[in-house]
Amino acid sequence: MFRPLPLLTALLLAAPAAAQTAPQTPAEAAPTPTFASAAQAITEARRLADEARRTYPAGSASIDQALWKAAASAAEAAVTLDPGNVDALRLRAQLYTEVGFWRQAELSWAALFRVAPASPGSADARGAATAQYHLGYAAYTRGQPAQAAASFAACLELDPASVPCATWAARTALESGDYAGALRLYDRALELAPSDRTLTYFRGLAANASRYGPAATRAFSRAYGELEAGRRAQALAGFLEATRSAPNFAEAWREAGRLALELGDAAAARAAYQGAAALPTATDSDRYNLALAQEGEQFGLRAVQTFRAAYGRYVAGDRAGAEAGFLEATRLSPRYAKAWAWLGRVRYEAKNYAGAAEAYGQAVALDPNDKSSAYFLRLAQQGK
Repeated sequence: MFRPLPLLTALLLAAPAAAQTAPQTPAEAAPTPTFASAAQAITEARRLADEARRTYPAGSASIDQALWKAAASAAEAAVTLDPGNVDALRLRAQLYTEVGFWRQAELSWAALFRVAPASPGSADARGAATAQYHLGYAAYTRGQPAQAAASFAACLELDPASVPCATWAARTALESGDYAGALRLYDRALELAPSDRTLTYFRGLAANASRYGPAATRAFSRAYGELEAGRRAQALAGFLEATRSAPNFAEAWREAGRLALELGDAAAARAAYQGAAALPTATDSDRYNLALAQEGEQFGLRAVQTFRAAYGRYVAGDRAGAEAGFLEATRLSPRYAKAWAWLGRVRYEAKNYAGAAEAYGQAVALDPNDKSSAYFLRLAQQGK
């Protein structure tokens, strides 16, 4: 059975007003209605909540909306009329949770549990855990790791099966330099969600984090959050910040390189993959991407990526697709000698000697030392 939690009690005593996240400023108080009994107030609160759900778009519930405000006011009146009424206490907590009024939800769930203790994982406990999760995430985004950690811990005590709370508790521990705690929490999260690749990735990061230090680990974790939010330029800056703090941080170099390629920044990609390739843990993929970035600086990333995709089609036996890709690469970068040479090759193999001669002629003009292209140019011109 769930009893008032020491951790939750401490949070209630210490949490500042800033813990409220929706809305950011206190809602204007609704006129206090007059009810003959708590039962009447509960009925009206439920009616108003049902009307609010029908009236407002799904997912938009807010204490600032008139119907929700009135429903909460009716629920407060029910508690005032009968402070020990479990239905009134539960309804009030549920309403504040539904509208995302997290601080009031936290207080309301705690008031309910003082009267009607709940078992961890029960519906009531999960509702209270939702409030703690959002309060914890708000503290995390404000740069208050201790407050965030306390809220996530309270969430897990209320709902031991909460993957989001285990995940963010682990992330907070990782960024705070508590690597042992982060490993324990990532293991717990993976027990709940064993196929989650992001958890697996960060669990591996936590295992090696002591080699990089808190500053680099925090920068990497925050950059990953920017990436998850779709803010790729900010994510790239964050990964590069991690490499400055820890030049041995291979994954930070790789993430920076990958993002730079996606953003079309060949110079940044080249610098990132040079960093990764210089480490003892360098992979063939690091070296491949370094060559791609270096070539991209010279001829343009889109042209080089188009050329490499065309080469893949050529190897797979798709000669028509390869020819179209090589031709597109030459269009994107007319001085790309290698693309012209491969365009000549695929045309020559198709016995399109005129087209081959044209392409090989461009390749030789751009690179007079290309003896292979010069040889096949002569053969194409002879039609054999």
